[in-house]
Amino acid sequence: MVLTQIKLKGVLLIVALAVLTTACASSKSGKVYSRDETQNVQVVEVGTVIAIEDVLIEGTKTPIGAAAGTVVGGVIGAGSANSSGDRVRGVLGAVIGGVVGAAAEEGFTRRKGQEITIELDGGGVISIVQEADQHIAINDTVRILTQPNGTKRVTR
Repeated sequence: MVLTQIKLKGVLLIVALAVLTTACASSKSGKVYSRDETQNVQVVEVGTVIAIEDVLIEGTKTPIGAAAGTVVGGVIGAGSANSSGDRVRGVLGAVIGGVVGAAAEEGFTRRKGQEITIELDGGGVISIVQEADQHIAINDTVRILTQPNGTKRVTR
């Protein structure tokens, strides 16, 4: 009983660390800047939104989700690991846990996005995909900010 409680606490700690780590994934928001993007000169263009399409931005796929799932699945599957059957269940639990952990990480970090098509005042039409965290509508006048590395974002 005490061993089971210790294992459960360990499993919960690992899951909590995995969730916290995946929560730190980079943003694809038009309003969130990384530390490296600050204090850079940005080129600004102005245009009018002519179309908006809802999209889904894929979540992160780092080894963290799979690793956490492997550990959790192995601990749960192994039980007391006193017999070869317990060891086999531990290995199977680790494999299944790794697959489930990777899928969970991608699902937790997936975001709703928008593909925003803009007719530039200077001529031309562009489309930018970013998180749907701003209220941007068709016919809005928007700014397109371009970082030195080529990253673009749409803001109002």
